Amino acid sequence: MLRQTKDLQDLAVVATDGAIGDVKDLYFDDEDWVIRYLVVDVGSWLSSRKVLISPIAAGKPDWVAKRLPVSLTREQVKNSPDIDTDKPVSRQYETTYSGYYRYPYYWGGAGLWAGGMSPGMLMTGYGGVGALPVMKPKVKEDFARAEAARHRDDDPHLRSSEAVKDYHIHASDGDIGHVQGLLVDDETWAIRYLIVDTSNWWLGHQVLIAPQWIQDVSWPDAKVLVNLTRQEVKDAPAYDAAAPLDRKQESGIYEHYGRPGYWENGE
Repeated sequence: MLRQTKDLQDLAVVATDGAIGDVKDLYFDDEDWVIRYLVVDVGSWLSSRKVLISPIAAGKPDWVAKRLPVSLTREQVKNSPDIDTDKPVSRQYETTYSGYYRYPYYWGGAGLWAGGMSPGMLMTGYGGVGALPVMKPKVKEDFARAEAARHRDDDPHLRSSEAVKDYHIHASDGDIGHVQGLLVDDETWAIRYLIVDTSNWWLGHQVLIAPQWIQDVSWPDAKVLVNLTRQEVKDAPAYDAAAPLDRKQESGIYEHYGRPGYWENGE
């Protein structure tokens, strides 16, 4: 099911032995447009520290109780690598993070999550691309250190879902609105749509635009250029945030733009 990022940010994260904290932000991969981490404020029990929780650990959300169970203990979270959420998350940090939790690397494969289409597949033998090999502790530490050094100069590629709100959307022939939010698949954690508010342009409504139709993003200028015309966007089906988005409605959106649905490509 598709959920708005604001709904995900309403969730309280619960470990196997108690509460951890509340989701405050979501970091997404700006290449594949997939949520890679939940930014969780753990409150006073860890000196108001923020930690990252991977969807690999996430269970099925309880949307009524607004709780997200994770397959971690509070002690694991307490001892997890420190992160400064005011700075870009480097691949070097991600390598250290994955080594700590013994997660396979999500990068390096053909799917959204290495060789698979959902984070759970990384842990059940469907992909395993980049998984740390079984080795003695000292050798494992040396391997993780070498991997961290190898990725030290990689470009930052994770973005805040909160920061991208209000980014200006530019069609091929002019402005059309701004980003109001994101719609996320709660199984694969893929961002399926940008929710675009067109009201400042022509007193219009909210419409959905898929990341695949983005031509370029100027992160310093907070601008998103899409490969669509203003008229196409103006005539697009309106998005009603109060009603669940089903596959029939999604098909209507893709048919309007004359594009194949992401589900047709096994995504």
